[in-house]
Amino acid sequence: MDLQQLRKDTPGCSNVIHLNNAGASLIPQQVLHAMQDYLVQETDFGGYETADKYAPAIAAFYDQAATLLNTRSGNIAYTTNATDAYNLALSAIPFKKDDVVLLSENDYPSNFITLLSLQKRFGIRLELVRNTASGEIDLDDLEQKIKQHHPVLVSVTHVPTSSGLVQPAAAIGEITHRLDTLFLLDACQSLGQLPVDALAIKADFISGTMRKFLRGPRGAGLLYVSDKALHAGLEPLMPDMRGADWTSTFTYQPRLDAKRFELWEKNYMSVIGSATALKYANDIGLPAIAMRNDTLCHFLRKELSTVPGVQLMDRGAHPCSIVTFAVQGRSETGAKQFFRDRGINIHTTPKQSAILDFQEKGIDWVMRVSPHYYNVEEELERFIEVLREW
Repeated sequence: MDLQQLRKDTPGCSNVIHLNNAGASLIPQQVLHAMQDYLVQETDFGGYETADKYAPAIAAFYDQAATLLNTRSGNIAYTTNATDAYNLALSAIPFKKDDVVLLSENDYPSNFITLLSLQKRFGIRLELVRNTASGEIDLDDLEQKIKQHHPVLVSVTHVPTSSGLVQPAAAIGEITHRLDTLFLLDACQSLGQLPVDALAIKADFISGTMRKFLRGPRGAGLLYVSDKALHAGLEPLMPDMRGADWTSTFTYQPRLDAKRFELWEKNYMSVIGSATALKYANDIGLPAIAMRNDTLCHFLRKELSTVPGVQLMDRGAHPCSIVTFAVQGRSETGAKQFFRDRGINIHTTPKQSAILDFQEKGIDWVMRVSPHYYNVEEELERFIEVLREW
């Protein structure tokens, strides 16, 4: 990995120490230029006409996303964000009263809210799968609860936004596949920092975003839809003429591929930017990215353990590139600004984003630092230096 070139590709590295990649990464200049060029063309020649001209580049989004997830381009849909993708998958499931959905105690807060809304509207039931002592989902409890409740869906967040925990997605998929239960994986925080193999994981749906570790534009995401889900006829609740053909006055035919989950109108500049970001990640290689991130985070966690008053809060056997910690005697108020004033971007996570996790840990907030492969150890040392001053 040529760090010098990667940082040269990232103009923001000359302006700030960016340690908030779990929020939104600094984009490479290749992504910026691709989006700028497309916007200029759209301005000069028209929206429809530019989309036609860039058809091969637009199609590259599906090819590159398929490469990332080890699947076919026909299993990929473009979405506006990860929550949009997650909700589109949920909308394909014909929920009825007393249907059970299993989820983990570390699922993303927006996922909880959406499922609670479905519970209120349709009368579905939500059941939590307990954690192991190390924090991951308890696979034995998952299997027992599937056999007990016969859920219509298992929903799991691969990497929670509030900690460095990594859920055993492939092991979960083995169980749901064997017991013929739909599996929706929220990979919002794992895409771009860890290899995510759709075929190995055996999920029916995988939702993700571009703005985080994939280093793409905001307002862009993706949805993976398995062949099993497509062949079962699962489709979004409200398709339009992108996802289906109007075949007669009172009939329509859904598309055969995952694009049945797309709407006709989309921001093609973001599609182009997303395709470029996906190619950038694929060219580096997710195994190399994951290895570099592991090196950075091992260094960071080791240094944090030497700072008085700091308590690391990450759980799991193999924590990832989201590093969370509590600071004794410090308030969340003003924390982000303190570091921004010193040229460092970090994030804080309040209890409302992880109620169950933080109740168990006995904390109200954490500082979240999320380095990525283009960061260097000197930046982490500077962060530790400023943290000691706080």
